[in-house]
Amino acid sequence: MYIIKVKGKAKIPDYIQLRDEAFVLIAYFRADRPLKDLHRYGLEGKETELAAVISGLEFGKLQPLSL
Repeated sequence: MYIIKVKGKAKIPDYIQLRDEAFVLIAYFRADRPLKDLHRYGLEGKETELAAVISGLEFGKLQPLSL
């Protein structure tokens, strides 16, 4: 699984994208909102680790997500 942080413009907020091994988009959510429904992506119970990864992400850099 891969993660990327997308910079918003003007009234559009920053977003986080989760992509699978074939780079297909599997999740798209706001970076400033609490994480929810992570069980859909196999990330249940890893909210704090994912929040730490998101806070350290650079905009526009695709990187592997390993929690």
